[in-house]
Amino acid sequence: MNYQWFVGGIYAMAVLLLIVTYFLAPTIRGVRAWIVFGSFFIQTSEFMKAGLIFVFAYFFGKYHFSIGQVRTIFFSFLLVALPIGLVLIQPDLGSAIVLGGLWFSLLVLSGLRLRHFLTFIAIFLLVGFLSWNYFLASYQKERIIGVFNPTHDQLGVNYNLIQSKIAIGSAGLWGKGYGQGTQTQLGFLPQANADFVLAAFIEEWGVVGGFLVIAAFLYLIFTILKIGILAEANFEKFICLGTATVMSFHFVINTASVIGFFPVVGIPFPFLSYGGSSLLTNFFLLSIVYSIDRHRYQF
Repeated sequence: MNYQWFVGGIYAMAVLLLIVTYFLAPTIRGVRAWIVFGSFFIQTSEFMKAGLIFVFAYFFGKYHFSIGQVRTIFFSFLLVALPIGLVLIQPDLGSAIVLGGLWFSLLVLSGLRLRHFLTFIAIFLLVGFLSWNYFLASYQKERIIGVFNPTHDQLGVNYNLIQSKIAIGSAGLWGKGYGQGTQTQLGFLPQANADFVLAAFIEEWGVVGGFLVIAAFLYLIFTILKIGILAEANFEKFICLGTATVMSFHFVINTASVIGFFPVVGIPFPFLSYGGSSLLTNFFLLSIVYSIDRHRYQF
């Protein structure tokens, strides 16, 4: 089956939604990332993640044998450069990191040569240096500084992280009980249903509850990768690999942010954080992975 028009259409629609977001989205918490329809808020960058998974599944599935050629690498970069640019002007640094991470991860797993890999590392370091000196906003720099200096601005940039650590540290083995978390219920922990939902969950359900959530998520990722390995077509393999990659980036970034190993960039914990766009995208991707698994048993 030729998927070119299918993935091209999904990619074009996702890019169009990002463009519409730039012109029509209201400013919410300093970011223009949501299109508002009455009481519904649609975060279009979440749909872009699914769109890129499909377009990269087609691209790398078809051209992974020529991944050592500079023109193949460059064209794959063009596919992700436009969405990243549209997301950065919202500005949504977290989603831009996930989109870039998806591209680079699939590029490496497609068989990127060592010299190209080292070249990219050098480019990333240069981009990081230039971003710090010329592009990052002051509040973004403050969040990065807060990661390396937990005592910095305890009532400002590090307040959320301190409250998150208190919630986790006071939970104990079994937690304080459902609805009994003091940091969460008394409002000390901001964004307890979104960015810091894992800390809120651990406070009420303890280390054991947190371990079970993390174990369940890791099992999900393992299952997706297993389905991808057993899939016959490269397109299906890369869909599974891309889905596992995006969800893993969300899991790692959110968890690291909650415990202070990464700046808070607004990345939700998959299936746990509040957010209809993220939940809808994740379930859509899981339905595709499930259909790939079902398709394998029909032959």
